[in-house]
Amino acid sequence: MSTKPKNIILGISAGIAAYRMYDLVNELKKQGHNVTVVLTKDAKNFVSELPLKVLSGNPVYSEMFCPKEQNKPIHIDLADNADLVLVAPATADIIAKMATGICDELITNILLATTAPVYLAPAMNTNMWDHFTTQKNIETLVTKIGYKIIAPEEGDLACGYSGVGHIAPNERIIKTILLGENEVRPLLGKKVIITAGGTREAIDPVRYIGNKSSGKMGIAIADAAYNLGADVVLISTVYAEKKYQVIEVETAQELQEVIEAEFDKADALIMAAAVSDYKPMKTSKQKIKKKNEDLTLELIKNPDILEILGRTKREKQIIVGFSAESEEMEKNAKEKLVKKKIDMIVANDITVPDLGFGSDENAVIILTKDGQRECLQRQPKIQIAKHICQKLAELFLSIKEAKEV
Repeated sequence: MSTKPKNIILGISAGIAAYRMYDLVNELKKQGHNVTVVLTKDAKNFVSELPLKVLSGNPVYSEMFCPKEQNKPIHIDLADNADLVLVAPATADIIAKMATGICDELITNILLATTAPVYLAPAMNTNMWDHFTTQKNIETLVTKIGYKIIAPEEGDLACGYSGVGHIAPNERIIKTILLGENEVRPLLGKKVIITAGGTREAIDPVRYIGNKSSGKMGIAIADAAYNLGADVVLISTVYAEKKYQVIEVETAQELQEVIEAEFDKADALIMAAAVSDYKPMKTSKQKIKKKNEDLTLELIKNPDILEILGRTKREKQIIVGFSAESEEMEKNAKEKLVKKKIDMIVANDITVPDLGFGSDENAVIILTKDGQRECLQRQPKIQIAKHICQKLAELFLSIKEAKEV
């Protein structure tokens, strides 16, 4: 991997995966990079300073105050000279400290002082990774501070558990930190349309038929797709100021018209918007006044946008649908996946308190037309959005591989 030599700060926190950092330092050094290791106090229980010093060719730091004379405090000196900072393994403890600005370690002081890109490679027990506070802290670090997460993988853990929490392979860590966001973008060159929010069907100038969708999931997916290199078009019923193109709509008809105008040149559509199934047959131009008698509204069915596009899409185009269910969630989602001839569907149970509509979190099941099934437990929507976009990248890759065969 040929890149310009970089000054890299490697922060090692107290997890069993710390032993993997011997090889990581050695590989980065062989590639010509200057690595300075910073240990948390408890990390010394897992790795030793001497081999890290020999492998890196630099002093290994852990204390805030160094006995040798310096022009700057050590955390400022290291922060100013870093081209990037990597924390690996990043434990739940160090992640919590980073998210809240606690500075009781040298590495956390460096993180507050540096303006260099920061990468985290989390590793921990799967229950700790899935815990609400860890996921909320991850969301804060990504969305508010701009850190990059090198997501952990599923596997056997040292604690005896099996699940997500296994640190990413060194090869993927090195590729990510050295190539950066500009090249590690599996959706680069793909035009992806994403819909967000709930459509509103006017009854009169002040009333409408709508739903509880906040648009948070669709916007999170659009952000994730953009960060993975996609040319994003977000079609949304809620306002969003973004670096990518945003088209605001209100009704199902407007949504359909914009999608159809954009879809022919698109590689994928992710239909996260909650589209009204019905609309009033007639819309009053004047506000309907309250009277003593009951009011009856006659409704007509809106076109099923997803089903129309599923029947007409090109072979290489990918469509992802959503299924918000109150009963028999997985059964209904499977039926929609087949009926609408789409490639993937994301299902969630709307009866679970504090999840789904309006919430910052969700729990979903992802089904694909080739029989894959994944269950994502409760976590921030930004994390689910990233997973959906990674799955989209995998679908594109499978199309490419099928073509080559």
